[in-house]
Amino acid sequence: MMKKIQLPLTQEKVRELRAGDKVLLSGVIWTGRDAAHQRFVELLDAGKALPVELKDQTIYFVGPCPAPPGKVIGSAGPTTSGRMDRYSPRLIAECGLRGMIGKGNRSQAVVEAMKTHGAVYFAATGGAGALIARCIKSCEVVAFADLGPEAVHRLVVEDFPLIVAIDAYGDSLYQR
Repeated sequence: MMKKIQLPLTQEKVRELRAGDKVLLSGVIWTGRDAAHQRFVELLDAGKALPVELKDQTIYFVGPCPAPPGKVIGSAGPTTSGRMDRYSPRLIAECGLRGMIGKGNRSQAVVEAMKTHGAVYFAATGGAGALIARCIKSCEVVAFADLGPEAVHRLVVEDFPLIVAIDAYGDSLYQR
């Protein structure tokens, strides 16, 4: 059964999801890869505000390609999530990050933070970036423009197809 979820994610919505659930996300998500995550943590270390509010938000680990003529965005396939594992527990615990989208397994530290604070990890289909881009209705750079494709983008998505890979209870498709 496909579950339709309107963003932002709340802890209640996250707690209703189970590993293996198929979902369609609609609403605002943020992009961020390892360079953006590193900057987030540097800002936290300096006691400064992040350029985006992460409470109850979802980050897509992607570096979108430039938009071809007439399109909102180019290919937007997921990147390997493990590169964000050293940053994700802190963003979950301190900033209230509720959802992450990427590909590949996550570390035990990330899973523990998800269980403690109520977060979920969605898997997007690797190699399907052109198809995923069809679900993205708008895209704008909102922070760290100097990072190029690794800048933080605000995406509005509609019926973005995902699978709950690791739920807020620690159940993982990767461990099954």
